[in-house]
Amino acid sequence: MEKKVMSIILEDGTVDQVEILLSFEFNDNKKEYVVYTKNETDENGNITIYISSVTRDGDTPKLGGVESEEEWNRIKNVLRELSKNEN
Repeated sequence: MEKKVMSIILEDGTVDQVEILLSFEFNDNKKEYVVYTKNETDENGNITIYISSVTRDGDTPKLGGVESEEEWNRIKNVLRELSKNEN
């Protein structure tokens, strides 16, 4: 499978190339999210992933934070379901 890569512009103006692992949208509120990695590992050798909300300003998507505990719980449920389907 071909990797999907996107460029993100950080607050300091530098650009990072990241690999998109998953993107999805909740049907009820039309909020979009992207799960991505910089292929960094933690002290246990696990790959660090990042999750951002996506808003669109014309053709330019902008990444933002996850704003509430309810939102986090919904995202975690999506990831759990996907994890179950892979086993």
